Amino acid sequence: MKTGSIPSWAKISPYDRYFWFISPKINRYAMLLEHIERLKLNPMVIEVEGNRHIFIIPPGHKSLRETNSFPFKGESPYLFAAHYDRVPNSPGANDNSIAVFHLLNVALLFIKEKIDNWMIVFTDKEEIREGESFEDQGSFSLGKKLVSWGLEKVKIYNFDVCGAGDTFIISTTTDHILKDGETENIKKVRNSIHNLRNHALATADHLRLEKVLLAPTPFSDDVGFLRAGLAAQTITMLPSAEAAEFEAHLRNESNFADLIISGKIKDPRQYRHLPETWRNLNNENDTPSRLTPQYFEQIVNFMTALARL
Repeated sequence: MKTGSIPSWAKISPYDRYFWFISPKINRYAMLLEHIERLKLNPMVIEVEGNRHIFIIPPGHKSLRETNSFPFKGESPYLFAAHYDRVPNSPGANDNSIAVFHLLNVALLFIKEKIDNWMIVFTDKEEIREGESFEDQGSFSLGKKLVSWGLEKVKIYNFDVCGAGDTFIISTTTDHILKDGETENIKKVRNSIHNLRNHALATADHLRLEKVLLAPTPFSDDVGFLRAGLAAQTITMLPSAEAAEFEAHLRNESNFADLIISGKIKDPRQYRHLPETWRNLNNENDTPSRLTPQYFEQIVNFMTALARL
């Protein structure tokens, strides 16, 4: 991309590598890791079943390789997650490149403010192919590892598609998945998810965010973590007009939530009720032109406030 065509927000660190990250043939893993190191953050790569997950840990914490013990073992830090993979032939501008760069910004802010109760992970293989199950997601095998390493108390907030719109969508997808389960473990996970959600809502209230919607969303890494026995709360963004139309259709069509979660919306009459932002994911239409940078500061403030409050 020519320098003159790069928008002003993408010339400021850490967003100054964003347009390289969404270029067609870039090695996203290598470029992201190099960028993290360039920002003088503290990366730790965990490879699980061939998937390479990149962690950022606060200064002063040693990596698993250095101590043979995972940071925060037995504790309950915040773990902010965003997947860095994308489907073939899509720029992945909103899904999920911009959330990755928002979290790089958050890491820098945490360090500046000397907040150290957090980790950030950029997950691999959130996007699954036809015929694969949610247990093929990278977050599933990663979640299993985290539990085995003593991170069962980690508080996971998953950020996906956070580049377009002014309305925070706090996902209720896991509620629908767990609605018929009554085992002790399911009750425990359900309670943990409700605690995460209540904290997110309290944070939004503290920041006086007026546009917040509880609603089901398409699957994300929260499902893989859930299958591994870890609670995770997904947060995404939509333009307010799309959010209002979506909310209205959910009230009118009782089965629409289940169709979204299962990914089985095939009927064009139903498909058109999906928010336009979501209809333009995982294809060539997921371009930077659909982003709304005037709201980037709002989502970054929300992310940082989750760990600050």
